[in-house]
Amino acid sequence: MWSPWRRHFEDNARRPLPAIAAEGVPEAWRAPLVRSLAIFQVGESGEGRIVREVERSRLAGIDADYRAALKLFVKEEGRHARILAAMVRALGGSLRRTTWTDHLFVGGRRLLGLRLKLLVLLAAEVIGISFYGLLAERLQNDCPIGQALREICGDEEAHLEFHAAFFRGQTTSPWRRAVFSAAWFSVAAAACAVVLVDHRPTLRALAIEGAPRRLWGLVTTVRRRVCGGEVVAPADARASVTA
Repeated sequence: MWSPWRRHFEDNARRPLPAIAAEGVPEAWRAPLVRSLAIFQVGESGEGRIVREVERSRLAGIDADYRAALKLFVKEEGRHARILAAMVRALGGSLRRTTWTDHLFVGGRRLLGLRLKLLVLLAAEVIGISFYGLLAERLQNDCPIGQALREICGDEEAHLEFHAAFFRGQTTSPWRRAVFSAAWFSVAAAACAVVLVDHRPTLRALAIEGAPRRLWGLVTTVRRRVCGGEVVAPADARASVTA
């Protein structure tokens, strides 16, 4: 089951980093963009603890290919962090060491068991897809930052399906699906609320509308993907999420 995902991440790891430049970003948007991108950059950095937990885990469905794929997923998130860091610098901003939202997400994961930690990662993919996509849509097609955000968004769409595939394997009975649904909607609603509050200045500055609708639509899509049992190949993950 997990070998296609392992190959997917291995193939992605061979890509060069995209060229980043500030051209095409209006001056009035740069400060709010820097703030949001710097916050996301912190969130994309480091998931070594969960890799170590998965290495020790004996949960059903976790095998050598899954462990290898998860390590490569973490490396891909690190690649995103480097790209976002280049965006912040290109726009004249400075990187952050930490953020209050990162403390909240990381602290929450450390208090939870492995399944719920992976659920928080799944919620992070929903946020990444929605916000990277919304920001990219406001930037010109030939804007290097917009192009890089679209690439990251595509990766996050595959990440979402990767994590959804894990939870499909963990929810093979009606009562397990009911538990997943309750936990998922609770975690996702809290994550969406926090991010909408934290990034409200950027949404206003760029005149972005429909962020809550975009986020919640993807939350319900995840529930359908997991509980509906549909299997999506890595190569089809992006189309399946955005459809």
